[in-house]
Amino acid sequence: MDARAAARAIDALRRGWAIRLSGADGALTLLPIEGANPQSLAAFDPAGDAPLLISAARGATLKLANQREAADPQAPILIARERWITGAADLMAIADPVRDLMTPLKGPFRALPIPAGEAAGAALELARLAGMLPAYLVGAADVPAEVALSVADIARYADPTRLAIAARARLPVADKVESEIVAFRSPEDPREHVALILGRRDDTPPVVRLHSECLTGDVLGSLKCDCGPQLHGALHEIAEAQWGILLYLRQEGRGIGLINKLRAYELQDQGFDTVDANVRLGFAVDARDFGVAARMLDLLGVRGVRLLTNNPAKVAGLEAQGIAVIERLPLALPSNPFNERYLATKRDRTGHDL
Repeated sequence: MDARAAARAIDALRRGWAIRLSGADGALTLLPIEGANPQSLAAFDPAGDAPLLISAARGATLKLANQREAADPQAPILIARERWITGAADLMAIADPVRDLMTPLKGPFRALPIPAGEAAGAALELARLAGMLPAYLVGAADVPAEVALSVADIARYADPTRLAIAARARLPVADKVESEIVAFRSPEDPREHVALILGRRDDTPPVVRLHSECLTGDVLGSLKCDCGPQLHGALHEIAEAQWGILLYLRQEGRGIGLINKLRAYELQDQGFDTVDANVRLGFAVDARDFGVAARMLDLLGVRGVRLLTNNPAKVAGLEAQGIAVIERLPLALPSNPFNERYLATKRDRTGHDL
């Protein structure tokens, strides 16, 4: 297993370059549809007949035969390259559900057998790790690829146990001047997670908050979500305790990345809630890996916590990795006219206690 190959593949996808991904049942040569241009399309698929690999959720919205709305949104679907699918604009209209209102008439489509199912499924996961739409062209075996990798390489790249402490320093903050910041990173993953330890550590279990990065809410003051108020409310609650830890996880948009989160916002403006928007893009309802938080706590020598959360999934995620949640503490915050539907969706569809 070579995590460096996965890192190179992620970089290649973000640049619009082709990759070759191998699994136990075969290999696929793939060009990301997002970022494709006339030059890359001509080089990768000169005949213009390469099929498209998309998610089952996207297949359901395109009303492909034998697809169900309840299908696993991250399962792979292969569709034939019909004559009406010509250039990059047509391909993006298929890949990006945000554009459905601009290009409502698409089809017909034909589903094809997937020649390498394991590689196809891993390709959709690799797109998520790259922060891109899960949609590719599938080329011939002899098409040149920038990077070759295996499914096992992706698993190695995403393994949270490879996280290590990179640096730590004293950091007085407004809520508690007696605090320390600890930064974590993996060898290949450029994302750097942070723990802020507030107060003087003792033998009591700390109050812990898992907070996933939200640029729009944490920094820009977005009213569409409750992330900014949750962050500051959690800091205040931790500061009032004997001691505690804020884990700031670089998992923007519930793990789908900033660009895809903004696409989900566009879908919300079209009438979809947060759950349906993520699924419509081809991602899981919540793609975060709470094993990252468990690894951070383990490196800090913390095996039991009082968890500050309204989300039972965070409790389950930590306990599955051997971190004991001794107590779950609620974090109650007022809503505003812009996030009322968002909060109702969290309560009614993802099991949050609000």
